[in-house]
Amino acid sequence: MSLHLTAAPGRVTRLTARILARARAGAGSQRTLIGIIGAPGAGKSTLTDALQADLAGHGLSSAVVGMDGFHLAQAELERLGRADRKGAIDTFDADGYLALLRRLRDQRPGDDTIYAPRYVRGTIEESIGSAVPISGDVTVVLTEGNYLLAEAPPWNEIASIVDETWYLATDPVGRRERLLARHLANGKTMERALAFTDGSDARNAELIEATAPRADVQVSWQDG
Repeated sequence: MSLHLTAAPGRVTRLTARILARARAGAGSQRTLIGIIGAPGAGKSTLTDALQADLAGHGLSSAVVGMDGFHLAQAELERLGRADRKGAIDTFDADGYLALLRRLRDQRPGDDTIYAPRYVRGTIEESIGSAVPISGDVTVVLTEGNYLLAEAPPWNEIASIVDETWYLATDPVGRRERLLARHLANGKTMERALAFTDGSDARNAELIEATAPRADVQVSWQDG
């Protein structure tokens, strides 16, 4: 049975406490990996930013690794005929993401730095390799994305690699508004922004929401 918690920007104390408890139980020898799942626009990045700041206040080092860093390049999406539904489950390098998570799981204090990619919105809408350095001394890795609980292989292996999976639920109306605003801010026309928001993004959200019952923790995200 999933644990249900409520959080909001600036009020993530209970979530931080869960991570601190796991990290302290590992006593520095075992890294803590938390997988955060949610539909597009749910607030995953906002939550990871808040958690990272809170953890730093407790003297705990952390890194954020986004699934979005494994977006297939635009040229490859166009070659495959998938550019008009960028963000769908088959527009990511799932095996590459899984391989990185396994490396992060096995990394120990003193090991060489592992580099993760980062997806850049707005200016280039592409992933940049080796943009996120994770040293062996990083205690907590927060990895966030849409499909960490999907049943299709190899996505179905992720839950066995991370320590906990958290599903982030939020008001669907507010989520849609944030998502539309993000598409517009990233340079899309209103017509194209609506096509993504109410088209492929909406279909992706349905798939993602269906995976919620498999999460260890259900987080009700109240953003005001």
